[in-house]
Amino acid sequence: MKALVQRVSSASVEVGGKTEACIGAGLLVLVGFRQEDTPRDLDWMREKLVGLRVFPDDDGLMNLSLADIDGEMLVVSQFTLHANTRKGKRPSFVAAAPPVTANMLYRVFIQKISEAGIKVSEGVFGAAMRVSLVNDGPVTIMVDSPSENGR
Repeated sequence: MKALVQRVSSASVEVGGKTEACIGAGLLVLVGFRQEDTPRDLDWMREKLVGLRVFPDDDGLMNLSLADIDGEMLVVSQFTLHANTRKGKRPSFVAAAPPVTANMLYRVFIQKISEAGIKVSEGVFGAAMRVSLVNDGPVTIMVDSPSENGR
């Protein structure tokens, strides 16, 4: 499981000219799943993202988490995070979970974030989306679950 995390002052998802989701200050999380991902990966990622200290404290240091600032999270499924570009010019996506599996993992992940007490919004799984954001910092971090790297 991979997550590309961006600290934002706002973010939104549009599908077909209609805004489907929007958040204020918080995290935009682009998340990609593999067939091998398990509930343990989802739990690990939830804990990592909810507790990730990327928001400034009173001294301007990144010491506060999403939970600390009562921030929001916008989660967008992004199978292209698992693109393999090592060979040739066309990315291979064979490592990404098939749509049925990815959608199930996405639904469970959204639920786990919500159960952690975070206000969570979501993109539209499988849709052609336009994602808009104001990256605050900018702060962008790639987070891999332990199983992503065979750990």
